[in-house]
Amino acid sequence: MSKKNFLVKLDNAGIFISNKWLVKGVSFEVSRGEIVTLVGPNGSGKTTTAKIVLSILTPDEGHIISNTKNIAYLPQKINIDWTLPIRVKDFMTLTNNLNKNQIEEALSLTGVENLMASDLRNLSGGEFQRVLLARAIARKPELLVLDEPAQGVDFNGEIALYNLIKKISDNLDCGILLISHDIHFVMAATDHVICLNGHVCCSGSPSAVAQNPAFRELFGDRVSNVLSIYEHHHDHVHAKDGSIIE
Repeated sequence: MSKKNFLVKLDNAGIFISNKWLVKGVSFEVSRGEIVTLVGPNGSGKTTTAKIVLSILTPDEGHIISNTKNIAYLPQKINIDWTLPIRVKDFMTLTNNLNKNQIEEALSLTGVENLMASDLRNLSGGEFQRVLLARAIARKPELLVLDEPAQGVDFNGEIALYNLIKKISDNLDCGILLISHDIHFVMAATDHVICLNGHVCCSGSPSAVAQNPAFRELFGDRVSNVLSIYEHHHDHVHAKDGSIIE
Protein backbone atom coordinates (compact mmCIF):
# COMPACT_ATOMS: atom_id res chain seq x y z
CA MET A 1 0.00 0.00 0.00
CA SER A 2 2.79 2.38 -0.89
CA LYS A 3 1.59 5.86 -1.78
CA LYS A 4 3.00 9.32 -2.22
CA ASN A 5 1.72 12.27 -0.21
CA PHE A 6 0.41 10.16 2.67
CA LEU A 7 -1.03 11.97 5.68
CA VAL A 8 0.20 9.45 8.24
CA LYS A 9 2.34 6.34 8.08
CA LEU A 10 3.03 3.67 10.69
CA ASP A 11 6.15 1.59 10.14
CA ASN A 12 6.47 -1.57 12.24
CA ALA A 13 4.91 0.28 15.19
CA GLY A 14 4.31 -1.40 18.54
CA ILE A 15 3.21 -0.52 22.06
CA PHE A 16 4.63 -2.41 25.08
CA ILE A 17 2.80 -1.87 28.38
CA SER A 18 2.72 -3.93 31.60
CA ASN A 19 5.16 -6.50 30.26
CA LYS A 20 3.18 -7.27 27.15
CA TRP A 21 2.78 -6.02 23.60
CA LEU A 22 -0.63 -4.45 23.05
CA VAL A 23 0.18 -4.20 19.35
CA LYS A 24 3.35 -5.12 17.51
CA GLY A 25 4.69 -4.70 13.98
CA VAL A 26 1.83 -2.56 12.65
CA SER A 27 2.43 -0.86 9.30
CA PHE A 28 0.03 1.09 7.08
CA GLU A 29 -0.56 4.49 5.47
CA VAL A 30 -3.56 6.80 5.12
CA SER A 31 -3.68 9.32 2.28
CA ARG A 32 -6.09 12.09 1.26
CA GLY A 33 -9.43 10.84 -0.03
CA GLU A 34 -8.76 7.34 1.29
CA ILE A 35 -10.68 5.31 3.86
CA VAL A 36 -8.63 2.75 5.78
CA THR A 37 -10.55 0.47 8.14
CA LEU A 38 -9.12 -1.37 11.13
CA VAL A 39 -11.14 -4.47 12.02
CA GLY A 40 -10.61 -7.01 14.73
CA PRO A 41 -12.18 -8.48 17.86
CA ASN A 42 -12.37 -6.59 21.15
CA GLY A 43 -8.91 -6.23 22.66
CA SER A 44 -7.15 -6.64 19.33
CA GLY A 45 -5.36 -3.28 19.55
CA LYS A 46 -7.52 -1.14 17.28
CA THR A 47 -7.90 1.80 19.69
CA THR A 48 -4.24 1.50 20.73
CA THR A 49 -3.26 1.79 17.08
CA ALA A 50 -5.50 4.83 16.70
CA LYS A 51 -3.77 6.45 19.68
CA ILE A 52 -0.43 6.00 17.90
CA VAL A 53 -1.85 7.78 14.85
CA LEU A 54 -3.13 10.56 17.10
CA SER A 55 0.29 10.82 18.84
CA ILE A 56 -1.36 10.05 22.18
CA LEU A 57 0.96 7.03 22.45
CA THR A 58 4.58 6.93 21.31
CA PRO A 59 5.64 3.62 19.71
CA ASP A 60 8.03 1.45 21.74
CA GLU A 61 9.22 -0.02 18.46
CA GLY A 62 9.01 1.23 14.91
CA HIS A 63 7.87 4.78 14.23
CA ILE A 64 5.16 7.06 12.91
CA ILE A 65 5.52 9.71 10.22
CA SER A 66 2.82 12.38 10.14
CA ASN A 67 2.46 14.97 7.40
CA THR A 68 -0.46 16.82 8.98
CA LYS A 69 -1.43 18.32 12.31
CA ASN A 70 -5.00 18.94 11.17
CA ILE A 71 -6.52 15.81 12.70
CA ALA A 72 -9.99 15.29 14.16
CA TYR A 73 -10.96 12.41 16.41
CA LEU A 74 -14.32 10.85 17.24
CA PRO A 75 -13.67 8.59 20.26
CA GLN A 76 -15.52 5.40 21.01
CA LYS A 77 -17.08 6.78 24.18
CA ILE A 78 -18.21 10.31 25.03
CA ASN A 79 -19.42 11.01 28.54
CA ILE A 80 -22.39 13.37 28.60
CA ASP A 81 -24.62 14.35 31.49
CA TRP A 82 -27.96 13.65 29.84
CA THR A 83 -29.84 15.42 32.66
CA LEU A 84 -28.54 18.76 31.42
CA PRO A 85 -30.51 20.42 28.61
CA ILE A 86 -28.18 21.40 25.78
CA ARG A 87 -29.02 22.24 22.20
CA VAL A 88 -27.15 20.77 19.26
CA LYS A 89 -25.72 24.15 18.24
CA ASP A 90 -24.39 24.70 21.77
CA PHE A 91 -22.90 21.20 21.90
CA MET A 92 -21.04 21.94 18.65
CA THR A 93 -19.18 24.82 20.34
CA LEU A 94 -18.44 23.27 23.74
CA THR A 95 -14.75 22.77 22.96
CA ASN A 96 -14.63 24.34 19.50
CA ASN A 97 -14.63 28.02 18.59
CA LEU A 98 -16.96 27.71 15.61
CA ASN A 99 -18.93 30.39 13.83
CA LYS A 100 -22.52 29.94 12.63
CA ASN A 101 -21.49 29.16 9.06
CA GLN A 102 -19.11 26.39 10.18
CA ILE A 103 -21.82 24.84 12.34
CA GLU A 104 -24.44 25.01 9.61
CA GLU A 105 -22.10 23.61 6.96
CA ALA A 106 -21.02 20.67 9.13
CA LEU A 107 -24.56 19.79 10.20
CA SER A 108 -25.74 20.09 6.60
CA LEU A 109 -23.03 17.71 5.37
CA THR A 110 -24.10 15.09 7.92
CA GLY A 111 -27.79 15.63 7.11
CA VAL A 112 -28.97 17.00 10.48
CA GLU A 113 -29.09 20.76 9.90
CA ASN A 114 -32.75 20.66 10.93
CA LEU A 115 -31.69 19.59 14.44
CA MET A 116 -29.62 22.67 15.26
CA ALA A 117 -32.04 23.91 17.93
CA SER A 118 -32.99 20.44 19.18
CA ASP A 119 -32.19 19.21 22.67
CA LEU A 120 -29.32 16.72 22.52
CA ARG A 121 -31.05 14.26 24.86
CA ASN A 122 -34.05 13.99 22.52
CA LEU A 123 -32.03 12.72 19.55
CA SER A 124 -32.10 9.15 18.30
CA GLY A 125 -28.90 7.11 18.29
CA GLY A 126 -28.38 7.74 14.59
CA GLU A 127 -29.05 11.46 14.90
CA PHE A 128 -26.61 11.78 17.80
CA GLN A 129 -23.86 9.99 15.86
CA ARG A 130 -24.41 12.36 12.92
CA VAL A 131 -24.09 15.35 15.26
CA LEU A 132 -20.86 13.88 16.65
CA LEU A 133 -19.56 13.49 13.10
CA ALA A 134 -20.54 17.08 12.30
CA ARG A 135 -18.65 18.27 15.37
CA ALA A 136 -15.57 16.32 14.28
CA ILE A 137 -15.54 17.68 10.72
CA ALA A 138 -16.51 21.29 11.45
CA ARG A 139 -12.90 22.48 11.09
CA LYS A 140 -12.41 20.45 7.91
CA PRO A 141 -9.66 18.10 9.07
CA GLU A 142 -7.18 16.56 6.68
CA LEU A 143 -7.27 13.31 8.69
CA LEU A 144 -10.36 12.02 10.49
CA VAL A 145 -10.06 9.17 13.01
CA LEU A 146 -13.37 7.46 13.84
CA ASP A 147 -13.49 4.87 16.62
CA GLU A 148 -16.66 2.73 16.40
CA PRO A 149 -18.76 5.55 14.86
CA ALA A 150 -21.88 3.39 14.41
CA GLN A 151 -22.31 2.25 18.00
CA GLY A 152 -25.85 2.61 19.32
CA VAL A 153 -27.28 2.73 15.80
CA ASP A 154 -29.65 0.18 14.28
CA PHE A 155 -28.86 -1.98 11.24
CA ASN A 156 -30.14 0.37 8.53
CA GLY A 157 -28.69 3.36 10.39
CA GLU A 158 -25.24 1.78 10.37
CA ILE A 159 -25.29 1.37 6.59
CA ALA A 160 -26.45 4.99 6.20
CA LEU A 161 -23.63 6.17 8.47
CA TYR A 162 -21.00 4.32 6.48
CA ASN A 163 -22.34 5.85 3.27
CA LEU A 164 -22.15 9.23 5.01
CA ILE A 165 -18.51 8.61 5.94
CA LYS A 166 -17.73 8.03 2.27
CA LYS A 167 -19.54 11.29 1.44
CA ILE A 168 -17.45 13.15 4.03
CA SER A 169 -14.25 11.74 2.56
CA ASP A 170 -15.27 12.86 -0.94
CA ASN A 171 -16.48 16.32 0.11
CA LEU A 172 -13.55 17.23 2.36
CA ASP A 173 -10.91 15.23 0.45
CA CYS A 174 -9.67 14.02 3.81
CA GLY A 175 -8.15 10.72 4.82
CA ILE A 176 -10.22 8.60 7.19
CA LEU A 177 -9.04 5.94 9.62
CA LEU A 178 -12.14 3.97 10.61
CA ILE A 179 -12.07 1.55 13.55
CA SER A 180 -14.69 -1.14 13.97
CA HIS A 181 -15.11 -4.52 15.62
CA ASP A 182 -18.35 -5.12 13.72
CA ILE A 183 -16.95 -6.23 10.37
CA HIS A 184 -20.46 -6.95 9.01
CA PHE A 185 -20.68 -3.29 8.03
CA VAL A 186 -17.25 -2.58 6.60
CA MET A 187 -18.66 -0.79 3.60
CA ALA A 188 -17.76 -1.04 -0.05
CA ALA A 189 -16.34 2.50 0.14
CA THR A 190 -13.41 1.27 2.23
CA ASP A 191 -10.23 1.38 0.20
CA HIS A 192 -8.10 -0.76 2.49
CA VAL A 193 -8.92 -3.09 5.37
CA ILE A 194 -6.41 -4.06 8.05
CA CYS A 195 -7.29 -7.01 10.26
CA LEU A 196 -5.69 -6.70 13.70
CA ASN A 197 -5.28 -9.18 16.50
CA GLY A 198 -2.34 -7.68 18.37
CA HIS A 199 -0.55 -7.64 15.02
CA VAL A 200 -1.60 -7.34 11.37
CA CYS A 201 -3.20 -10.68 10.50
CA CYS A 202 -3.91 -9.62 6.93
CA SER A 203 -4.66 -6.50 4.90
CA GLY A 204 -5.97 -5.51 1.50
CA SER A 205 -9.26 -4.69 -0.21
CA PRO A 206 -12.45 -5.75 1.65
CA SER A 207 -12.99 -8.68 -0.72
CA ALA A 208 -9.37 -9.83 -0.47
CA VAL A 209 -9.39 -9.68 3.34
CA ALA A 210 -12.74 -11.50 3.48
CA GLN A 211 -11.21 -14.43 1.61
CA ASN A 212 -7.92 -14.46 3.53
CA PRO A 213 -7.43 -17.66 5.59
CA ALA A 214 -6.20 -15.63 8.59
CA PHE A 215 -9.37 -13.55 8.56
CA ARG A 216 -11.57 -16.62 8.19
CA GLU A 217 -9.79 -18.31 11.08
CA LEU A 218 -10.37 -15.27 13.30
CA PHE A 219 -13.98 -14.51 12.38
CA GLY A 220 -15.34 -17.62 10.69
CA ASP A 221 -16.58 -18.33 7.17
CA ARG A 222 -20.11 -16.97 7.77
CA VAL A 223 -18.85 -13.53 8.79
CA SER A 224 -16.41 -13.54 5.89
CA ASN A 225 -19.25 -14.19 3.46
CA VAL A 226 -21.37 -11.40 4.94
CA LEU A 227 -18.47 -8.97 4.53
CA SER A 228 -18.23 -9.91 0.87
CA ILE A 229 -21.88 -8.91 0.37
CA TYR A 230 -20.96 -5.29 1.00
CA GLU A 231 -18.31 -5.14 -1.70
CA HIS A 232 -20.59 -3.30 -4.14
CA HIS A 233 -22.54 -0.05 -4.49
CA HIS A 234 -25.47 0.29 -2.10
CA ASP A 235 -28.72 1.47 -3.63
CA HIS A 236 -30.69 -0.85 -1.35
CA VAL A 237 -30.52 -2.41 2.13
CA HIS A 238 -29.61 -5.96 3.14
CA ALA A 239 -31.08 -8.05 5.92
CA LYS A 240 -28.59 -9.81 8.18
CA ASP A 241 -28.77 -12.93 6.05
CA GLY A 242 -27.73 -10.92 3.01
CA SER A 243 -31.14 -10.73 1.37
CA ILE A 244 -32.37 -7.39 -0.02
CA ILE A 245 -35.12 -5.81 2.05
CA GLU A 246 -35.51 -2.53 0.16
